Amino acid sequence: MPKRDDLLNAVAKLISDYREGEIATPNAAHVDRWIRQFPDTAQEPILSELTHVFGKTYFTRKKVEAFLSTVVSSDKFAGDDPCAFWRGVQFLRLQTAGNSQHDMLALFEKALKKKCGLSLADCGAEPHTYVYLDDVLFSGGRIKSDIVGWIKGAAPKKAKLAIITIGIHALGQWFAGKDITTAAKDVGKTIDITWWRVLEIEDRKSYMTNSDVLRPTVIPPDPETQAYVAGLGAIPILRIPGQVGERGFFSSDSGRSLLEQRFLIAGVQVRKRCPHLNIYMRPLGNSMMKTMGFGSMVVTFRNCPNNAPLVLWAGNPWYPLFPRKTN
Repeated sequence: MPKRDDLLNAVAKLISDYREGEIATPNAAHVDRWIRQFPDTAQEPILSELTHVFGKTYFTRKKVEAFLSTVVSSDKFAGDDPCAFWRGVQFLRLQTAGNSQHDMLALFEKALKKKCGLSLADCGAEPHTYVYLDDVLFSGGRIKSDIVGWIKGAAPKKAKLAIITIGIHALGQWFAGKDITTAAKDVGKTIDITWWRVLEIEDRKSYMTNSDVLRPTVIPPDPETQAYVAGLGAIPILRIPGQVGERGFFSSDSGRSLLEQRFLIAGVQVRKRCPHLNIYMRPLGNSMMKTMGFGSMVVTFRNCPNNAPLVLWAGNPWYPLFPRKTN
């Protein structure tokens, strides 16, 4: 295993553009202050695993810009004449909370201007396609709410809708897609939906063994963690050990299990220490379900989702690796 200083620098380098211009650049000292909140024997193994995980799940600005540039030029999406295609696209601005859609549209416009010399205002006068752009779909609640509201209101009787995100969690997509289809049917509209993403992240219960999110294989033998899980009022569904997930986010099953166990135990303590967390802020991330948490390890340069483990973003008095902007 690399030396501690090498690990601290490696993690800091991977996340160095997090909220760039808004907060101090994450450096080795910042990562060190965060990791020291874990037991001494766990610190270097956690750092080692995170150098693998964040190499795959942390989306820098450059990665996001590259994805959007690919979408602009994609013949699969935009056909043989992308510029003509995009001129006929109306970009939806539906979010009432947060800035993720605004920020992603600004980045998309930059790529569109470079490829076609078009601004978003130049597009969609006579739309053949509507585009909803956002960063990552987690539970799907926000995208569903935005689009259902549009369908019930301004959407035409018949429309093509493309939902473009960096990543999609499979269960959230299923929930959102089902409710969007139902809403369209209820108001007598035909909405043809396509989904575009870099990553489809497996988090469905029936595929838990090979999922791409944190799903513990056992409840740790820690009294407070055991009490928290028992207090959920639901029998915990545990992952069968032996898999790292199709996307290879984790270096090994033991590396994955290390994060699951340590983040769960510490997350229970974070819940006790941070007074402003509601009941849905589970140790492994925000979830309406009676589970140990959502468990996503995806973070973008813009922000850390509350669906990620509490130890990554919760603050006061816990020291967060990713200080989070709230809506």
